[in-house]
Parts: sequence; C-alpha cells; structure tokens
Amino acid sequence: MTHYRTNLRDLEFNLFEVVRIQDYLGEPPFESFDVDTAKDALREVDRLAREEFAASFVEADRNELELVDGEVHLPDGVKASLDALVAGGWHLLGVPTELGGFGAPQALRWAATELLVGANPAAFLYVSGPLMAAVIAEEGTPEQAERFAKPMIERNWGATMVLTEPDAGSDVGAAKTKAVHVEGDVWHLEGVKRFITSAENDYFENIVHLVLARPEGAGPGTKGLSMFIVPKYLVDDEGNLGERNGVVATNVEKKMGIKGSATCELTLGLDRPCVGYLVGNVHDGIRQMFKIIEDARMLIGVKSAATLSTGYLNALEYAKERIQGPDMTQMRDKTAPRVPIIRHPDVRRMLMLQKSYAEGLRALVFYAAWLLDRAVLDPDDDHWGRLNDLLLPMVKGYSSEKGYEMLALSLQTLGGNGYTMDYPMEQYLRDAKIDTIYEGTTAIQGLDLFFRKIVRDQGRTLTRLGEDILETVKGGAEAFAAERRALGDALEDVQATVGTLVGYAMASQQEPSEIYKVGLHTNHLLFSLSEVVIAWLLLRHAEVALAALDGADEADRAFYEGKIASMRFFVDQVLPQVALRRRLAEAEDGALMELEVDRF
Repeated sequence: MTHYRTNLRDLEFNLFEVVRIQDYLGEPPFESFDVDTAKDALREVDRLAREEFAASFVEADRNELELVDGEVHLPDGVKASLDALVAGGWHLLGVPTELGGFGAPQALRWAATELLVGANPAAFLYVSGPLMAAVIAEEGTPEQAERFAKPMIERNWGATMVLTEPDAGSDVGAAKTKAVHVEGDVWHLEGVKRFITSAENDYFENIVHLVLARPEGAGPGTKGLSMFIVPKYLVDDEGNLGERNGVVATNVEKKMGIKGSATCELTLGLDRPCVGYLVGNVHDGIRQMFKIIEDARMLIGVKSAATLSTGYLNALEYAKERIQGPDMTQMRDKTAPRVPIIRHPDVRRMLMLQKSYAEGLRALVFYAAWLLDRAVLDPDDDHWGRLNDLLLPMVKGYSSEKGYEMLALSLQTLGGNGYTMDYPMEQYLRDAKIDTIYEGTTAIQGLDLFFRKIVRDQGRTLTRLGEDILETVKGGAEAFAAERRALGDALEDVQATVGTLVGYAMASQQEPSEIYKVGLHTNHLLFSLSEVVIAWLLLRHAEVALAALDGADEADRAFYEGKIASMRFFVDQVLPQVALRRRLAEAEDGALMELEVDRF
C-alpha cells in the first residue's frame, strides 16, 4: 500500500473555486487547456503519483547511492518511477508549446508538481531538464538553443544548476571557479563545486550543467560571474554525443534525507579541459541563473507543503483507527470503553494545527502561482511579477520551516509507531529538513524579503498587498467579523514591525551596528508577514466555502465546514504571534551582538 495520501479535493478547490483558472483557460497562451482537460490531467497525475511514482519512495531511501568509477547507478525502482513520469509526458506540463511542452498555466503546473514531489521528492529532483532547457532557449544564442535546449526536451536529458563551492557556501559571490576564453562562446572552466543535485546518474544519456564561473579579469562578487552550458558529453553540430567532457563527480554526499537524490561534488577541468559555452555569449550570469533559482525556491516551498499534507493525512488516518485510552470525560471509570485517539484533546489540537498549516501553505503556493499566470496574461502591469517576488521568500522560507515543524507533530500523533520505519513519518522528516537549508537558508530568505523585496522596492508592492488585505478586513461575511478584526490587528502589527526595521536600517547609516538589529528580526518579519498573508488567504477561502455550503452534499459540506474550522484555528492559535514579534522588534537593544564569543 502506498505511503502517499493526496488531497486532490483541496487542489481543485484552490484552482477552480478560489483562483478560478477556468477564467483564463482556453485563451492564449493557455489555449490547449479547458476545464475538463485540466481536471483530467490532475486526476491522472494524482493516480501516477500515488502508484508508480510513489512506489520507489522507500527503495530510494534504503539504497544509498555510491560513486563507482565516476558513475552513480540509480536503483531500478527509481528508474521505473521516472519512466512512468516521462512516458506520460508530465515533466513537460508547464513547458511552452513552442519547445515541445503542453503549455499549461503555472497554477496547474504547480498542482501537478505538488502531487509528484510529495510522492517521491528524491526522484522528482531529477526532473529539472525541461526548466533548464527553457532557460537556455530564452537566454542562449539560437545555436545553443538548437544544440542543447531542443535535445534536452526531445531526448529527455538531465540538467543541474551549479553554484555552490566548498569555501563559498551560500556566499555565491565568493565563487572561485574560473573560466578561460578559447574562442567564440567556448570557454574552459576550472574549479570545484559542491552540493550539486542530480549531478551524476546513469538514467539520462546526457546531463547539461548550468555553471556559474568567473571569467579571467572579471570583477568580484556576483556581478563578476557568468553562466556556462557544460554538458557531461560534448555535443556536435548535428546533435550527436561525443567524448566525455572534463566535468566529473568526485564525491557523492551521504545525507540525512532525500538519499535517492544524487548530491555530488563536481570537479571541472581535472584531467581534461572542461568545455563550457557562455550562455547567450554575454556576461550576465547571476541574472540568468536567477531564472532557475526562483523556480527552484518555489519548488522547495511546494515540496515542504506537499510533504506536510501527506504527513497530516497519514496522521489523521492513524488517529481515526488507533484505539487507545478512554474518553477524557470517563477517565475515572476503569471499565470505560477505549476510543480512537482522535477523541483525545491534544491529538485534535495537533491534527487541526497540521490541517490549518497544510491548507494555509497550499493557499500561499497557489496564490503565488496564480500571480505568475497573471504576469503572462497582463504583461503591461508589472505588479503581478513584483508581488510574486515579494511572496517567494515566504513560499520557500516559511513553508520549509513550518512544514518541518508540523511534520514533527505528524510523527508525534502516531506516538512510538511514528518513530519507526513501519510508517513514513520519520522519512518525511528526514527528507523535509533540507528544505530550510538549500536554495537559500531561511535567514537568507528573511534578508531577501526585507532588503530586496521591501526596502529596494520602497515598500510599494507591500503597500498594495496591505491594501488588498485591508479590503477583506473591512468587508465580508458577518460570521467572520471576529476573524477579520484579528486580521486587521495583525496587519497593523506587521506594518509596525516593518517600520521599526526600516528605522534601524536608516540609523545604521550613522551608527553601523544598528544594522544588527535588523538582522536579528528579519526571520521574525518573514514569519509574521507570512502568517498575515496566510490568514488573509484562509479567510478568503472560508468566504468561498461559506457561500458554497448552501445546497452542498454531505461530502462537500464536511469539506467546506473543515475549511472554515481550519481558518478559525489558524487565526486564533497562530496569528497572535505577530503581535509578540512586533514587541520583540521594538524592544531590541542589540545586546546579543555585543556578547563576547566565549559566553556562548
């Protein structure tokens, strides 16, 4: 029996009852999809995710990958799962039709992604070729698009993003990998990269690495980096594979989780030249790479939310079936019948917290995905793209932190059984912990949110988002009047927190140490703003659910009333933390940064 529990009903609620993708299905560039096609696609991906794709979840974890003579051999089960995905063409769902994909809206693409990455995250991480191909087609020269992007789609080549170096870590601008010009767009690269996902495996006939390196004579920092196409096997003008390029895996990391994903050290130019092709034949690497980084950050947020969702649903199923202890009202009666643990107050508390977060994180993801579609449909208004940029650190940073935290409650719900390998909870936790670390740690997401998405933007996107939230606060169902007031109070608190941090940042121009006060609270801001946005979205969902209750059948009534209950629980139990973080920011004295190191 599969470990994976999907929530297709909530996915369809988000897509068709809240963001209403049917309002733009059928129009360019989404003319190949109508409502029936979209729903059929979701149902088939749901089946695939639960069956063939989830089938190798445990096998991938229990058979740790080894590097043998420079090769990594994937377990047969993982290959079978990937075969099933590729056979249906589902890896091409969001790829533009002109590149050979299906051209689905981003909201639908991310719904399919949730199903697949939740079923088998280690396996899904191999399926990045189409994204990289789209970036090469957009940013590369026509010759590069023909030589690399086209076969990456048609022949299902693998691909990687190659940034991190052993000494630089998250400080990408400190990268030392160098590039020496040969001729035209051809360069030779030399250096060592680390933590490269899917950098080596025997599933794809070729792997195309997109590598950041510093051309000789280029300046320091990220602005001095350029992006290069580095194929595992060289490709001639006719698309034929040639000799092995000078890029080799020199180590495979032994990890806490996602063990089926080959995370490698790559050495470039060790025994033979490592040939790289300058993308677009222009030196604009960090901007080009951010097209991939932003998509990867969205993926990590979706992965976290998807894993929490299946963790919660597994815990819910267990709680309904596990008989243990009497009802609390009959504790003194030693002969009282034993009840399912879902009757116990603390189990209910844990379950409702998991439910409200699972639904809240999904709401955040699909609002962000809808904004990506709006940016395509309304290209003259840059607000959609800027608002998506503002939300991205929340999708990645907040989802990964709270997904992991709530999965601990999923495990806790099962008690001792949750700690064993008889149930998937312990693997969920191990597979999810990486989400708070890669593609930018939570601290990096917090700094990005404040300095790049709020201060650099002069707060205009945040202000407009606040206006949208305030509209909900001012009007809506009378049944939710208390929740709307609570949302309004939390909005004021988060706006005050932003103002306090801006004040510290401005003061740092005269007193540099004041900037420490900002750094001590950017994660708090990330959490508070995320919780206000999620509460707002859940309130909007509850409004839709309340309106839909009239005439609903019993199954739908249970679903809609559950939506209202999870919104109320989130507002009551989670949202009050925003006020506490405001007070902490306002009271910050910076003493922690003055503490001598030997006091730690």
